[in-house]
Amino acid sequence: MDRRATTPQNQRWQLTKEEERELQEQLARLQQEHRDLDAAILALQDTPGADILQIQRLKKRKLYLRDRISFIEDQLTPDIIA
Repeated sequence: MDRRATTPQNQRWQLTKEEERELQEQLARLQQEHRDLDAAILALQDTPGADILQIQRLKKRKLYLRDRISFIEDQLTPDIIA
């Protein structure tokens, strides 16, 4: 299969239907994990004597997930040349 860049200015490759489906599934999993972490962080913050280090680790993981989600969303969103 020929996977040339969509335009000379844009070095993104066109995704196959299978790759797009896999990215959609991965995106859904990451979004769910991000929501779960948000709930866990809120619950821990409301707990007296909560482990601050654990909360910081969860927040760091949540930021990592946000970056991955943004990256995948960018891959799935077609470029619009204005």
